[in-house]
Amino acid sequence: MQAQPTFESPNASTERAAPAARRLVIDAPTRMFHWLFALSFLGAYLTADGERWRMLHVTLGYTMAGLLVFRLLYALLGPRQSGLGVLWRKVSGGPAWMRAATASLRAGALADIPWRQGSHLLMALAVFVLMAMVVPLTFTGYAAFNDWGDSLGGDWLGEVHEWFGEAFLVVVLIHLALIAGLSLARRQNHALPMLTGRVKGRGPDLVKHNRVWLATLLLVAVFAYGAWEWQQSPNGLLPTAAAFGDGSRPAHGSDDD
Repeated sequence: MQAQPTFESPNASTERAAPAARRLVIDAPTRMFHWLFALSFLGAYLTADGERWRMLHVTLGYTMAGLLVFRLLYALLGPRQSGLGVLWRKVSGGPAWMRAATASLRAGALADIPWRQGSHLLMALAVFVLMAMVVPLTFTGYAAFNDWGDSLGGDWLGEVHEWFGEAFLVVVLIHLALIAGLSLARRQNHALPMLTGRVKGRGPDLVKHNRVWLATLLLVAVFAYGAWEWQQSPNGLLPTAAAFGDGSRPAHGSDDD
């Protein structure tokens, strides 16, 4: 028997091949700030101990401070979507969420607690805390680096700086745990939009202009600052065997022997 030809809509194959709709919700400068900020903290934390990595640690700490300045300026002067108003609205909704959660607990209805809203609230709060903690973290690091606390005796400024660094790490881990929890609960990768800038769903893009040029300029500025610090440091930013004679302290030059 001869197979009968089948007929289908001319748009059917196109619809099957069409990718899922995605919307642009995070612009390139915001994403670039996020990853540079995260990598700077990771590098600063890993190089916190030991004299060998001190200049790299200091440079990464100053980079975090500079990135924070950029983010605040971009929030004030950039497009509406880059502002901190969305985060603030989530944080300011904390009292209302607490009242709703308390009422649900008293009624014994755990399912009625707005867990999703609470997780977004905690994530927004974590972001605010991280940005706010950069100020004392950088200040105490600068003060300890320049030995401001020597007149009072002891390395108390270094200990305060270390405490802020550990507290910063705790908040980062909480932030990551919330993202992982939301991703598992909703079966959707909530970290991916910070890489691609897009989320699944139909509708208009929340970000009209991606501003890749500004993200590129920010990246170049960070590398330029790192190169400048490298040139200013007598031994560069990375430890070398020639620069450190005993494995922990800078080797003395011939003039000091």
